[in-house]
Amino acid sequence: MTKIFKTEQEKFWAGNFGDSYIDRNDEKSIKNGNVNLFSKILKNTKNIKSVIEFGANIGLNLEAIRTLIPDTELSAIEINEKAANKLKEKNNLKVYQQSILEFNPDWQRDFVLIKGVLIHLNPDELPNVYELLYKASSRYICIAEYYNPVPVELPYRGYENKLFKRDFAGEMLDKFNDLQLVDYGFVYHRDNYYPENDDINWFLLKK
Repeated sequence: MTKIFKTEQEKFWAGNFGDSYIDRNDEKSIKNGNVNLFSKILKNTKNIKSVIEFGANIGLNLEAIRTLIPDTELSAIEINEKAANKLKEKNNLKVYQQSILEFNPDWQRDFVLIKGVLIHLNPDELPNVYELLYKASSRYICIAEYYNPVPVELPYRGYENKLFKRDFAGEMLDKFNDLQLVDYGFVYHRDNYYPENDDINWFLLKK
């Protein structure tokens, strides 16, 4: 039975394009860049015992976090079945195989992560996703995405209506009065020592 999704973007990432994304990003070289990135982000956090990632794909970000804080309880939400099956092969990782838009936070984690995912969601759903990120966190929220001061849509690998840039962190800060900006930074795909697979702006927020 074919799954019926609320938005075209969910269907896009749950299907063949999401499968091919796995093959493009299953690279060992990404790990060093991720470890470097999260070492910068996590230096401004304390007592992280639990982490959940929204849109984890095959878990490369969570692997980097586990390298830095090995005893942390990890969870992942992933819409693509092929990616979710790879996540399920990993030890000590709770996997929610579903759309972010269908996720109901069951308990609050110390650190909530979303990286390279908000840019691909239907913009009409962002207020709901911001609410989910907020509800899922007891302390920290990390947003790592493409940044633009105003909302824009861009072509994505030949597709329309699949890539959106804006100030995601700023919108969350405006939406929730008890959130504060702890730190922020930028990682560059041509970094001489720790290249990422993309250019990303990251923002660490705290309740």
